[in-house]
Amino acid sequence: MTSPPPSADLPSRRGDFRLLWAGQSLSLMGDQFAVVALPLVALEMVGTPAAQAALLPFALSAPFLVLGLPAGAIVDRLPRRLTMLVCDAVQAVAFAIIAALALLHALSFPVLMALVAISGCAVVFFQVAYTSYLPELLTRKEELHVGNSRLFFSESISRTIGPMAAGPVIAAFGAFVALWANALTFMASLVTLLAIRPTTVRSVPKPRERGWLVRDIREGTTFVFLHSRVEPVISCGVVYVLFLGMIEASLILYCKSVLGLSATGIGLVVGAVGIGFPLGNLLSARLTARFGVARSLVVSASVAVLGLVLTAAACSLGSLVGLVASGVIHGVGEGVFGPTSLTLRQLETPDAMLSRVNSVQRFFLWGAGSIGSLLAAGCIHLWGLPVALWAGGLGTVLCLPMLLRRGILQAIRQPHVASLPVAQVESPQPDTGA
Repeated sequence: MTSPPPSADLPSRRGDFRLLWAGQSLSLMGDQFAVVALPLVALEMVGTPAAQAALLPFALSAPFLVLGLPAGAIVDRLPRRLTMLVCDAVQAVAFAIIAALALLHALSFPVLMALVAISGCAVVFFQVAYTSYLPELLTRKEELHVGNSRLFFSESISRTIGPMAAGPVIAAFGAFVALWANALTFMASLVTLLAIRPTTVRSVPKPRERGWLVRDIREGTTFVFLHSRVEPVISCGVVYVLFLGMIEASLILYCKSVLGLSATGIGLVVGAVGIGFPLGNLLSARLTARFGVARSLVVSASVAVLGLVLTAAACSLGSLVGLVASGVIHGVGEGVFGPTSLTLRQLETPDAMLSRVNSVQRFFLWGAGSIGSLLAAGCIHLWGLPVALWAGGLGTVLCLPMLLRRGILQAIRQPHVASLPVAQVESPQPDTGA
């Protein structure tokens, strides 16, 4: 892939990005309403036992494990904006049906699970297309990173404010109203996508010959594992998310069972901990511009790991202040790492393969998170919550040697390597040294 020339129509492209940003910010806030509302609808309006209601998040995320890799190959052969439009429409309809059936007291748990799973399938294709679409709007490297930082910032803010805002809405109007609100945010996202002018027509993919899906998946996976900079970053993320999953699965239980916090108190703690993420998002572009991509990735990963180790320590000491402070540190590190790693992936990957590479990253990270939850359950059962938290915190340290090698290590040792034009990374070859 050659470096794109500066766009003569740059102001319009920036306006299109603002439309994308606005629509996604609303949609992300709606998602947080659904996270709170879905279990309550299952428990209160459907009469589902708590053990079954706990399956709803799995129904939403499981499609990533099944469709994650095929979705990348399919989206690489489709218009990305059109894919996002269809997925927004599917999710809007799915949540509107759930809300309507709940209001009419005609919703059963199997139907609820099926509609949530359909929404999850749309999320898979939307996320793959979404992370591959931004380079079509922002063609300059610096603007691309700023754009990624802003989108991550919206996600971070929604995770902090969304659950806090959903509570009063649900208390005042009912859980099904929160689901209506989520459906409306998907419609708002769809409208903003329709308002975006179509980008330059992408090159026509190769004809769909027999076995094209398997071949395309293999090409995307091979690209990731052979690339000297993309592979260490994704491998680092997989190890990190694996052990982060242990902490996330244990932390709420710790706050309730050990610290004795109420649901409101837990919500406030989670919201306070989330402050670090938008702070990191805001710092990401500036740090990368000053220190370079490789150094920013290593430093931010180290800060995130430090925060998680301190989280385990704060829990052992029973310090609520320490728990919030360590969570903020972790959030700042992850808030810098997220948009920086995504920008690296977007710049280093040929456009025709970008959806597949993004799907490989999503597939492995979601899989690692699921395994981390299972490890936490086993660890809690055998040794208790403190051991699970320490195992998760100390385990994240293992992501650092996964990152600090191959092209990332080379870029730190030889800073001029990080400034190589994107055209020179089109066909990565296996490296023979560190």
